[in-house]
Amino acid sequence: MPAFDPAGKTVVVTGAGNGIGAGLAVAMGARGANVVVADLDAAGVERTVASITGAGGSAVAAPGDAASQAGVDALIAKAEDAFGPIDAWFANAGVDRGRGLEATDADWDLSWNVNVLAHVHAARRLVPQWVERGGGRFVVTASAAGLLTMLGAPAYSVTKHGAVAFAEWLSATYRHRGVVVQAICPQGVQTRMLDDSGPLEELLSHDVALTVEDVAAAVERALEGEDFLILPHPEVAGYYQARATAPDRWLTGMNRLQQRLDTKLAAEGDDR
Repeated sequence: MPAFDPAGKTVVVTGAGNGIGAGLAVAMGARGANVVVADLDAAGVERTVASITGAGGSAVAAPGDAASQAGVDALIAKAEDAFGPIDAWFANAGVDRGRGLEATDADWDLSWNVNVLAHVHAARRLVPQWVERGGGRFVVTASAAGLLTMLGAPAYSVTKHGAVAFAEWLSATYRHRGVVVQAICPQGVQTRMLDDSGPLEELLSHDVALTVEDVAAAVERALEGEDFLILPHPEVAGYYQARATAPDRWLTGMNRLQQRLDTKLAAEGDDR
């Protein structure tokens, strides 16, 4: 499949009311795509649409829940009514809920539904159409947490691993039929989610956090090819290799980092 040129294409971006999703939507709009901006945050959706159309781009607002099958079906119908068949789906919506073993079943259920099942629901509808049409592109925002180990956030880490695994399965199953699947796996990005991560922000991400524009630029470059992993932080490739080839050494290092985090939390009176 040739490089993906967004110009004139119908592109859906979920979780596009802020953060990485907004950055991706604006970048696609600047490249001439017809962008469907989806998010639960209706005000955020309108801001992103205004950013695109204000710069001369084409976009429509699609506020709603992209995690449920019914929500995905409604979003696809909205996109097709506005611009025709969907060419690319950026499965960007994600949540980070719960800390440690204290994360509730509700935290786990929400994380599973948004971070994994939302991708399944979208692929279930889109992939058969793309196979019939001869191609399509499915891009998952999975996070480096889906490749490595995310301290303090088990529901996020586990479900992001699930997102990567599902994307791998899609690629292995449908690549020869024209469906290109890619997984965006950044470390810290300057978003509201990072701001809400507490001590983890400073200890694990603050010194390497990219802007959403940095991530969008990395994705734009990756759309020129078909590489599965999109790594806005290139060093993640080395970490991923180290984890795979020396798992005990990796876990020892992560445990040392956890001890540093415990010390910081204790000093701040936080017992999470």
